[in-house]
Amino acid sequence: MTKVPIRLFTFAAPSRFYGLAGALVPWFWAVAIAFAVAGLYMGFFVAPTDATQGDAYRVIFIHVPAAWMSMLLYLVMAGWAVIGWAFNARLASMVARAVAPTGAMFTFIALWTGALWGKPTWGTWWVWDARLTSELILLFLYLGYIALVEAIDDTRRADHAGALLALVGAVNVPIIYFSVRWWNTLHQGATISMTAAPKMAATMLNAMLLMTIACWAYAFAVIFMRTRAIVLERERETDWVRALGRPSTGGAR
Repeated sequence: MTKVPIRLFTFAAPSRFYGLAGALVPWFWAVAIAFAVAGLYMGFFVAPTDATQGDAYRVIFIHVPAAWMSMLLYLVMAGWAVIGWAFNARLASMVARAVAPTGAMFTFIALWTGALWGKPTWGTWWVWDARLTSELILLFLYLGYIALVEAIDDTRRADHAGALLALVGAVNVPIIYFSVRWWNTLHQGATISMTAAPKMAATMLNAMLLMTIACWAYAFAVIFMRTRAIVLERERETDWVRALGRPSTGGAR
């Protein structure tokens, strides 16, 4: 049997990606569950109580990773959408559609947990702070992308329209990230920076990193599962999808 060499575009074909994603999904789920359990235990039971905010600060172990993922996944969604638009890459457009609901979910979690954190810290559930407002706009961009691609019957036109919206909306991501530097906001600045030492105890930092890895693995698992479903829907008339539903002929006679 001839071994097919693995190159950059080996899994660009929906049929090959379908098989690869199916093999990886259980592993991503295992990593997500293991790291989430470890991160939540360390964050809620091992990490020390904050001297200023008390135990209310512990919501950051969910809030911060969710906020990071909300911004990162939008850029991932926009990137795949533009690749699908520019190169007429079917799989890239499918991945972009699969990313959107997960990104919207993380954005909602970031806003919701931010409100839970803001009530004891600021005395209110919501303020029209620059970062909170731009994060809310991010949620609307996700929902707008989902609504737009679902509202257009022609798949190619829907993918192109969604890519344009995603590309324009990507300008909001750096606004979210730099909002605490550009404007005088209530939201605190970055606790973790690539150019400075962490401003939190090692236990807190480890818990947050564990939760971030859990969120990453969860995102991969769910996005791959959703992409596989989209692939089956769009490729349902192809021979390889039809072959998936055929009974095996290798049984006993």
